[in-house]
Amino acid sequence: MSDPDKVLATFVVNGEPHQCAFLPHKTLLEVLREELDLCGTKHGCELGECGACTVQIDGLPVLSCLYLAVDAVGKQVRTVEGLANGPTLHPLQDAFADLGAAQCGYCTPGVLMTAEALIRDNPSPSRDEVKKCLAGNLCRCTGYIKIFEAVELAAARMRGEDKQPSKESIYGS
Repeated sequence: MSDPDKVLATFVVNGEPHQCAFLPHKTLLEVLREELDLCGTKHGCELGECGACTVQIDGLPVLSCLYLAVDAVGKQVRTVEGLANGPTLHPLQDAFADLGAAQCGYCTPGVLMTAEALIRDNPSPSRDEVKKCLAGNLCRCTGYIKIFEAVELAAARMRGEDKQPSKESIYGS
């Protein structure tokens, strides 16, 4: 039996249309995880303070825990599941793996979605620009250095540089 209070909507998520029914007070985070089974986007604080739920809407990073799902209808939603191109990882994902930038990995999807928007719009960000961009993405496991280095490495690779991680980046100094 269907609930008459639910909204029936079609979302374009990671380039694919998805139709689902949900209550109009549901956040985009809830609909992505509970209705569309896209669980890469993480529940964090649910207060907009940690960045774990970051997705992109029309190319801009947004906190999906604060964004009503009804407001995403008709917009392009991109989640961490949409970063890779089929079996080929996005350069950010490769750089995070190469440098061990993800510890427990809980914050990683939000960091990746935020960082991807940065390096897409600014192919050569400074360390300060990376820090400022990621200031809303909290990580309890790392000291952020490997995250910053991974963003810089991915940006260099996306610029066409044949950049490899240094031994210091991989093993620490």
